[in-house]
Amino acid sequence: MKSILPLIGREKELFIDDVGKCEADLQKIISSSSFLVLGGAGTIGQAVTKEIFKRNPLKLHVVDVSENNMVELVRDLRSSHGYIDGDFQTFALDIGSVEYDSFISADGKYEYVLNLSALKHVRSEKDPYTLMRMISVNVLNTEKTLLQSIAKGAKKYFCVSTDKATNPVNMMGASKRIMEMFLMRRSLEIDVSTARFANVAFSDGSLLHGFNQRIQKNQPVVAPKDVKRYFVTPQESGELCLMSCIYGENRDIFYPKLSEELHLITFAEIAAKYLRQIGYEPYPCDSEDQARELTLSLPKIGKWPCLFSDSDTTGEKDFEEFFTENEILGLDSYEHIGVIKNAPVFNQKILERFLSKISELKTSKKWGKEDLVALFRELIPEFNHKEVGKYLDGKM
Repeated sequence: MKSILPLIGREKELFIDDVGKCEADLQKIISSSSFLVLGGAGTIGQAVTKEIFKRNPLKLHVVDVSENNMVELVRDLRSSHGYIDGDFQTFALDIGSVEYDSFISADGKYEYVLNLSALKHVRSEKDPYTLMRMISVNVLNTEKTLLQSIAKGAKKYFCVSTDKATNPVNMMGASKRIMEMFLMRRSLEIDVSTARFANVAFSDGSLLHGFNQRIQKNQPVVAPKDVKRYFVTPQESGELCLMSCIYGENRDIFYPKLSEELHLITFAEIAAKYLRQIGYEPYPCDSEDQARELTLSLPKIGKWPCLFSDSDTTGEKDFEEFFTENEILGLDSYEHIGVIKNAPVFNQKILERFLSKISELKTSKKWGKEDLVALFRELIPEFNHKEVGKYLDGKM
């Protein structure tokens, strides 16, 4: 695929100046440090791993549950950057498993631990079982790896968050907001930082990534026409995470400053740009049936059937935001990176009750979505969960 930037309405890489000013220092720090990247084979995890790898770290270990994605990561690194002098290894492990615990017990000595693992899809709240796994991955595994990092004497723990953690309206965003609370609690024992950013363009499993799949499978391109979003490229996501990990002070949250260089754009607009970039004119359809039928004829004459509709599913946020009106901002350190400064605010009793109740529900093997929503609201009283009874899995 050609450059992503024109598709998301930009001409310039967002953090090129900020990273460039720090490059010599980044090289010095990374080349003399050891790193553990968790969830390193997802789109953001791969981007972060590449940013570290290309600066020749002393030690870089990467963990991910996806064996296939890990293989692709290694092939990508070897094909683009070659080799490093330091200790580079990958491990196909589930962070929640006893095998992972044995791996940490055997060594576990890292100065920087970066946790990029997450269930990131709003659609993951459609059933109570996937939702519980989202809690396990986004919250419980964060707490677990935090404690392991503390026990092993890590210098810094970074964990990626999301813009959807700001005034969350869906369970995914709320789970990340709760994760931030657990980070605040452990910040009294280890330096932590995180990053909130918007959609990563063409990341694995995203709607934009789906455009590639639809073309390869000769299927219609579908996108909402009323939802506007900010996008960063995979490389920008890796750069922002790395900057937060290396330079973030304890409890800092890094985010991209909104400016004329970070444009709001609809998914339908990107779909149209994408199709024209690969040589097709988008052809709007009125129904799923029509769109499917026209895939048999339109591509032969340089057109592609599209279904652009209004969004009506659970968990969609009307607009994106990276911080709340109550958070303290630092805007002077970087040109395109903002910093949220946090005090260690958390409610120990409610956090422990949350862990206890989740454990009880898991032991019982019986829970409903309403049980989990109620638990979330104990930690986030203002949680404005939007349940409309429709989910993305019910659409093409």
